[in-house]
Amino acid sequence: MGLKYPVVWWIFGVLVICQQTVSIEFIHHRHTDLEKLLQNVTLQCPNITRLYDIGESVEGRKLLVLEITDNPGVHEHGEPEFKYVANMHGNEVTGRSILTYLVQYLCTEYLADNPRIRTLVDNTRIHIMPSMNPDGFEKAYDFVELHHGRGDWIIGRNNANDIDLNRDFPDLNAIMYKNEKKQGKNHHLGYEGMYDGRAVETRAVMRWIEDNPFVLSANLHDGTLVANYPYDKSRGRGIASDNTPTDDNKVFRHLALTYSQSHRKMSNKKHGCSPGESPFTNGITNGAAWYSVIGGMQDFNYLATNCFEITLELGCKKFPREAKLETRWEDNHEALLSYMEEVHKGIKGTVRDTNNNPIADALIQVDGIGHDITSISTGEYWRLLLPRSYRVHASAPGYIRETKVVTVGPAVSIVDFTLEEGAATEKPDIDQQELCDGLFWFTDTDCWNVDQGP
Repeated sequence: MGLKYPVVWWIFGVLVICQQTVSIEFIHHRHTDLEKLLQNVTLQCPNITRLYDIGESVEGRKLLVLEITDNPGVHEHGEPEFKYVANMHGNEVTGRSILTYLVQYLCTEYLADNPRIRTLVDNTRIHIMPSMNPDGFEKAYDFVELHHGRGDWIIGRNNANDIDLNRDFPDLNAIMYKNEKKQGKNHHLGYEGMYDGRAVETRAVMRWIEDNPFVLSANLHDGTLVANYPYDKSRGRGIASDNTPTDDNKVFRHLALTYSQSHRKMSNKKHGCSPGESPFTNGITNGAAWYSVIGGMQDFNYLATNCFEITLELGCKKFPREAKLETRWEDNHEALLSYMEEVHKGIKGTVRDTNNNPIADALIQVDGIGHDITSISTGEYWRLLLPRSYRVHASAPGYIRETKVVTVGPAVSIVDFTLEEGAATEKPDIDQQELCDGLFWFTDTDCWNVDQGP
């Protein structure tokens, strides 16, 4: 009888340990198994996860998203939102697999009190979509199973209606390139009827992107090994490839380098995927410099919302054998984490009126960068920037524009604005000499660190 309670406590301890362990199985998961896996993660980590869907595919499969944060289901003030989307081409499966491993890893390490993972999860609202094209994946999986592990370059790529989802987003670049010539609107572009005629998966993701205040994102593909940044569509009509940078080119290059240099192979690959093909310098490329794409998802994110997205090509083989999946995870594990942490860079804050009421849709402009962002309904904004000094403006109809001088460091800086009611004029501004005096040398529009230069 004396052993009764020690045995009970021993069993309880074993159960607790088991509950805190999510064993990663390096296999491909069919859609029903994927859903079960994600549900199991929510059971293991109920306090930091929420499984939801944003709609269904052509064949009725749920477009599943796992949210990971310390207060799931709630947008917390000041907390940036991040997303990963994989498998929009159904036969490109590395991203689908490693995102399932990522959510298991985040759950396990959070329970183990890993300080890095705790900091990331507690301060970021993370959304993980392992498959945007589950119908295409099932078709590709069936082909691979039938052909004893041999994948196909095309079969399963498109959705069940044979639509390439990464060519199906609205072509907002055409509007942007016209606006550039006349200094027109450079953000939150769109047009009446832009949802019409699109694949159900595309429409669902468009609504998801527009309804949530995502700050940073990546979509995961296969076919080569490179981090690809906007723009994807070249400015020249009919040009197959042409370097076409955004006004945030330095930020996008930094984001792409963050992933490629954290990846075990991407930045130092010695050869391309095909005979005679050269690797990408530092493992990154401007999308249109590689080849021009009309209707891509990363350009839609940037031009329709406040979100910055890059495209990650994670391997030469689109449907790797299961024996290779653990290596793919190890190759990408650190890069996935490092890239997510980039959401905590630049500036963020809240735009309010003098009565402390939030101002929605306030315009946040940065001198020298021709791409503006806006505040959300709570007055919050997030603006990715590299370390240096900037002049940042906040404005809204019926308010006096306010300008602040901001020195951005390696961590995010909080910059709040309080706008006074009045005509659309500006408060007396600090002059450029005063802004740059001592620490920076200046041009007509910009300041630069004396040690780094422009």
